[in-house]
Amino acid sequence: MSDIDRYLQAATRENTRRSYASALRHFEVAWGGHLPATADSVARYLAEHAGRLAVNTLKLRLAALAHWHAEHGFADPTRAPLVRQVLKGIQTLHPQEEKQATPLQLTQLAQVVDWLDGAIIAAQARNAHAADLRHRRDRALILLGFWRGFRGDELIRLRIEHLHLVPGEGMVCFLPHSKGDRQAQGKTYKVPALSRLCPVAATRDWLDAAQLTSGPLFRSVGRWGQIADAPFHPNSLIRLLRQVFLHAGLANVEGYSSHSLRRGFAGWANANGWDVKALMEYVGWRDVHSAMRYLDGGDPFARQRIEASLPPPALLTP
Repeated sequence: MSDIDRYLQAATRENTRRSYASALRHFEVAWGGHLPATADSVARYLAEHAGRLAVNTLKLRLAALAHWHAEHGFADPTRAPLVRQVLKGIQTLHPQEEKQATPLQLTQLAQVVDWLDGAIIAAQARNAHAADLRHRRDRALILLGFWRGFRGDELIRLRIEHLHLVPGEGMVCFLPHSKGDRQAQGKTYKVPALSRLCPVAATRDWLDAAQLTSGPLFRSVGRWGQIADAPFHPNSLIRLLRQVFLHAGLANVEGYSSHSLRRGFAGWANANGWDVKALMEYVGWRDVHSAMRYLDGGDPFARQRIEASLPPPALLTP
């Protein structure tokens, strides 16, 4: 690979490259489309998958096709009026409610961490080294993901050499690039040291137990306690969290994902008086619209406000 190719590849996030590659395979292999594509073929592709694929999935497929055509110097068929009108018609005839991850509440976070603490003690008692390491890793991952409001892909990309512990204060994490960092300038996140449910102490404990000094922060642990060199695969994170939540006694774990940590923190901060600007800066949202998708408010059904304005019940007379 030439230097130019290497830099071009680095300009696109790994998750995006993987999603685009999957979308193109679906268009070419599964559906039998041809590249470069015409506006008519793209419109037929959308129409044949309307109702079976979510609108957001179809938009991702269009983005992948648009990227391929731009990269190879062809006119972009996805911008044709025909394609835009077909997509608009699909949105009209197949409306879908946006699915959001169940937020992890603070009380549930404490319940999960209490279970992990107990599981660590039990693993030590039976000399189960691998289980001990996994539970320490999971505790650090969940606490760090919650209190910093990290996305799943950000947790996976954290590297030990980019962490800096400040005794008595907290920890500084540097991410060279993330979803919100469009210019790839890197961003520094400060993690507070807390009196309990502390993400800094949990991270330090995991590193000490695993004897790690460099490389990915969160990795898989083998049957005999061997620690992988590579970071978690993105698809494994949701399964890991749901498994831990299930063991900790949480209900309906299928609704949880890696975004549950981010949504949980946002809801907690909002309920405890953080203004939207401070929360946006802390979490890394670029606009208010992004923030509002995570905030349900303290009275999401407006029940309290409506109840407060109702007239008192009439006194019953005999």
